[in-house]
Amino acid sequence: MGPRNSAIQMTILLAIVYLLMTANFEPINLAFSLIIGLGISSLVRPQHLSIQWRRLPIALAAIAGYLIYMLVDMWKSSLQVGRILLDPRLPIKPGIINIHSGSESEMAIALSAHAISLTPGELVVEMDDQGEMYAHCLDISQAEELIAEAQKVRRSFLNQIFE
Repeated sequence: MGPRNSAIQMTILLAIVYLLMTANFEPINLAFSLIIGLGISSLVRPQHLSIQWRRLPIALAAIAGYLIYMLVDMWKSSLQVGRILLDPRLPIKPGIINIHSGSESEMAIALSAHAISLTPGELVVEMDDQGEMYAHCLDISQAEELIAEAQKVRRSFLNQIFE
């Protein structure tokens, strides 16, 4: 199955998702869903992904671990940001730090940046072609070490999922 089949599959999948979201199955909407699916799949240019069935249990376990880790990380960060905001002295030292993604997969790099941005008090403001991310942190006094450690854990999960 080549890139053309992947594009056709993606177009059909996107059209189905669009139809399910709109719950409108009139002929004009069917045609419109195919146009939208074709437009998005031509912009994205899907690559053929072969599923390695023997790796599937490892990838599913890594996805579950990644989601649990993200939820715990967001909860702990929310408490830290709340503590900072409720302190009358507002003890913050904002700044921008450099974080290396440490992954070859574009999807893993994007998910890593997304995870950093989801974490309260942190926001990826720029990424370069080599996977370097620049994140604004509410308090950089300990952020560099904490984010580096969190990035190592996320990288481990993402590498198990995508490699």
